[in-house]
Amino acid sequence: MGDWGMGRLGGWQNVYEAWFFGCPVHFEPGQVPATTPILTSRNKRSIFAVDITRPLERDPFRRSIEFAERMRERARGLAYRDRPVEVTATPPLGSDGPLTVAVNLRGSEFLSDLVEDPAYADELMGFLTEAAILRAKAITALWGIQRQEIGLADDMIEAIGVRTYIERVLPHHRRYYDALDPERRMRRTMHLCGDACRHFPIIAAECGVSSFDTGFPLDFAAVHRAVGPSVEILGGVEVATLLHGAPEAVFARAQSILTSGVLEGERFILREANNLPPCVPMENLAAMYRAAQEYGCY
Repeated sequence: MGDWGMGRLGGWQNVYEAWFFGCPVHFEPGQVPATTPILTSRNKRSIFAVDITRPLERDPFRRSIEFAERMRERARGLAYRDRPVEVTATPPLGSDGPLTVAVNLRGSEFLSDLVEDPAYADELMGFLTEAAILRAKAITALWGIQRQEIGLADDMIEAIGVRTYIERVLPHHRRYYDALDPERRMRRTMHLCGDACRHFPIIAAECGVSSFDTGFPLDFAAVHRAVGPSVEILGGVEVATLLHGAPEAVFARAQSILTSGVLEGERFILREANNLPPCVPMENLAAMYRAAQEYGCY
């Protein structure tokens, strides 16, 4: 039997990069953590003073590493059902994406920067991309990780058009993937919230992404046709329906997705779209599971 492994420690999903660059983190009751932008028109160049060459010496990654080391020490000699416990967790190896992190830091003003100060916008996204690359390499080296896939997200691209994406953001996405996978031997994945369907074919073709983890709203049939049957798609019932809908509504929505044609090519994975919130009724999850059993088998 194999060891019992522990999952990611200190992931701080959606806030870790903004936190690294100095944004305050807020923990609201019943909500996921969030950050507040710190860059204004007066101080927007101050971000370049952050030392990105030693990423593991700065929070939250320093804290994450310390936590992992403490947990490894505590797990030493522990066993569960006669199987040793091993802490294999690491800080996050991916990135929330240059456009998204830029908006985390600068707020919605960064979308204006794309038009009014394109040189700054490109410099900032390049800086954030370089920071993500250096961090991933540092974590990989520290733990001796043999990576098999490269993941990236960039939820804010749903706010821009195709031309802006191709001209302003795509070069940074391509650079990120190619820096961490120069020989294109690894599986490349991307997470995108919202309605970013128009960008999927471009990302698949230009960045070599073969798997998309999706949010909502999403026309699964249209996305499947656009990227082709060889590209993996993860997605499913919207979280609001899972959280507040009746089991019948959850079942019907899952059924509509599974019968949309997205199963062609056998590259679809049904899951919540896109993070399961607390307090989802178990009967709603059971309804989605039943729909998968009835309509989602290959």
